[in-house]
Amino acid sequence: MSQTLDEVKIGGLGASRKRAEDNRFIRGRGTYVDDVVMPGMLHMEILRSPLAHARIKSIDTSAAWAIPGVRLVLTGEMAAQRNLAWMPTLSYDTQAVLATDKVRFQGQEVACVIADDPYIARDGVEAIVVDYEPLTPIVNPKQAMAPDAPIIRDDKAGQTDNRSYRWDVGDKAGTDTVFAEADMVSKVSMHYPRSHPSPLEPCGSIADYDLGTGKLTLYCTSQAPHIVRSAVALIAELPEHLIRVISPDLGGGFGNKVPVYPGYVCSILGSILTGKPVKWVEDRSSNLISTGFGRDMYLDGEIAMRRDGKMLGVRMHVTTDQGAFFADAQPSKFKVGLLHSAFACYDVPVGHITADGAYTNKSPGGVAYRCSFRVTEAMYFQERMVQAAADDLGMDQAEFRRVNLLPDDAFPARTPFGFLVDSGQYGKCLKVGLDAIGYQDFLVEQAEARKRGRLLGIGISTMTEPLGAGNSREYDILGIKMFDSAELRVHPSGKAILRTGARSQGQGHETTWAQIVAHELGLPADDVVVEEGDTDTAPYGMGTYASRSTPVAGAAVSMVSRKIRAKARKLAAHLLEVSEEDVEWELGRFYVRGAQDRGVSIQECAAAAYSNMPDGMEPGLEGNAYYDPPNLTWPFACYIAMVEVDPETGVWDVLRFVAVDDCGVRINPMIVEGQIMGGLTEAYAMASMQFQTYDAEGNMVGSNFMDYLLPSTWETPGFELHEVVTPCPHHPIGAKGVGECATVGGPAAFVNAVIDAVGHTGVRNIDMPVLPDRVWEALRTGHDYSGAPPVKGD
Repeated sequence: MSQTLDEVKIGGLGASRKRAEDNRFIRGRGTYVDDVVMPGMLHMEILRSPLAHARIKSIDTSAAWAIPGVRLVLTGEMAAQRNLAWMPTLSYDTQAVLATDKVRFQGQEVACVIADDPYIARDGVEAIVVDYEPLTPIVNPKQAMAPDAPIIRDDKAGQTDNRSYRWDVGDKAGTDTVFAEADMVSKVSMHYPRSHPSPLEPCGSIADYDLGTGKLTLYCTSQAPHIVRSAVALIAELPEHLIRVISPDLGGGFGNKVPVYPGYVCSILGSILTGKPVKWVEDRSSNLISTGFGRDMYLDGEIAMRRDGKMLGVRMHVTTDQGAFFADAQPSKFKVGLLHSAFACYDVPVGHITADGAYTNKSPGGVAYRCSFRVTEAMYFQERMVQAAADDLGMDQAEFRRVNLLPDDAFPARTPFGFLVDSGQYGKCLKVGLDAIGYQDFLVEQAEARKRGRLLGIGISTMTEPLGAGNSREYDILGIKMFDSAELRVHPSGKAILRTGARSQGQGHETTWAQIVAHELGLPADDVVVEEGDTDTAPYGMGTYASRSTPVAGAAVSMVSRKIRAKARKLAAHLLEVSEEDVEWELGRFYVRGAQDRGVSIQECAAAAYSNMPDGMEPGLEGNAYYDPPNLTWPFACYIAMVEVDPETGVWDVLRFVAVDDCGVRINPMIVEGQIMGGLTEAYAMASMQFQTYDAEGNMVGSNFMDYLLPSTWETPGFELHEVVTPCPHHPIGAKGVGECATVGGPAAFVNAVIDAVGHTGVRNIDMPVLPDRVWEALRTGHDYSGAPPVKGD
């Protein structure tokens, strides 16, 4: 009779195990960068430019030097003497650490002061006098591409315009042919505005350079500590074995904490020059005004169709506003991220995408914010284009999707842009969502309500997202392939410690990684401690962003556990005095084939690895694994929003929201649901209120939480969650990942619902955020509303 363990009871796959890390977080016992205090530590503050575009005529630091307690005042000129005034970006551009020639965005780092305490450092910053010569600012790509536009990056040899890149993918000739022969072509233009991740904890670092050993220890708020170590080695010209990067607890990241920021470099230089640890922690406005943002992309999209609703081809041209430096943290090969994942869930024969990047006088970035490298834009544009096409045809939006979604028997399917989508039940997810929200009944209610002057709308977003960037054929950052890693050590007692190259910032790695070990080895999850974030102890990994956790790092955890199990099988054969071929496995124990009573537990094998191993076997029970995924994983989701719009004010309320997610096998259902609800909250925020833009002078609108709004529990609607499970065929445990799906797919559902409510007036698009005044204006005029900058200043 089997003695196998109950996997859910030991905290394996499928267990809604409480988060192990919350034990310290809810007690205020977490350790964040600002909690770290070192002997003799100094504090750094950064002087930021108030202007978006200006030449620096002079910097007078004499008053700052005269303040008691000021230990060092750094300028770009001083950094340049040590070849640190500029640094490479993760997109193979260069970015100023401290401005030397001119400032290129409001909030750019100009100088920094290091002092005995943060208050003295701030006094020092306020004492610095900079003489600026204002230059014409540029705040959108149209201005940037104008023939007479001033060159923003005149520091770059051979830069004759403000273009940062040009890229295209797909079959241009085939697409042109299809469009020429199509029965109908639907066209739509829109702008996906800037959004900021706004983690609870801003960015910060503590650099400690030991003059005696030459070793640099850097505590920093990083989602990818090994990438930071490699970048610091490149920038500071220190060997990697003398650099230790520690990323302690993170108060959220969402992509904002992947790039290497000038503040990190300045704290390192400050520590080298003073011989003391130097701490820098930015304030909220600095985080909003200068660190990595998401989106800021313009689309001209077209769909070629037959009259029966079949999509024949798609054509997209996008322009990205990169800001002053091309500093996206994304795979090197893809200049516009994975935008070409658009229409992967639809049976579209052919497509062509072109993309231009533009330098402007705005903070650099574009990829950050819970997104797999521009996939959020891809799915938003896709679903807005699909909605517009259905409306242009006069076809029901749900039926239009049903006709065009990939059928179950189409997998594996090659997309028009070259991706391979391996599995899914797209039609089933759509049906579950429509049935849950009562779609047909709503259509009747909507028609009746409109007769009484009430504007009801329903919006659908069906999307699939490529997760787990990492197959080494195509994906790298700074030339380093995007694999990930895990190291597992089982002690003689059967307790274990797991280390990975990932870094959690809220996903629950300490909980779910232990559950994967429990699934593979039968060790209770409570007996597995998980450590991450220290480059001196963790195996080399590429960090956590773009939903790489479960698809890549989680797979590495599974693979290293299997290596441990393979060695344990040899130990079991030795203990049971049989050949290895006669040993069978069930969760938590090995037994003799045909004699299930004769068995040994995984814990007994662990003890034998240190005390009773067979001759010739290396002692110990530990190993590591580096996982290079064969393909991306492809979760699918159907999100449906039901709204009512007030025709007198433009205010819209969410009546219901249904989410159906297929993320493959769910490790911890509770954590998955939390990820979906959090992602939908962010999707609602982007759709309804988050507004970060610029006026004509390059001043940021949205540099504080009075102007850049975050939803509270009062505004956030309720979400009804449903699931479909289609295991990933190539992932070790069949998981696909889910961390970003709701943020990626959710915004289009909200916006489509509002457009559905007001579309009878002729309005086809209102740019996000869909603010009440925009809806009111669109209703009043019957015209689309663009939210592209510049906006009017006060």
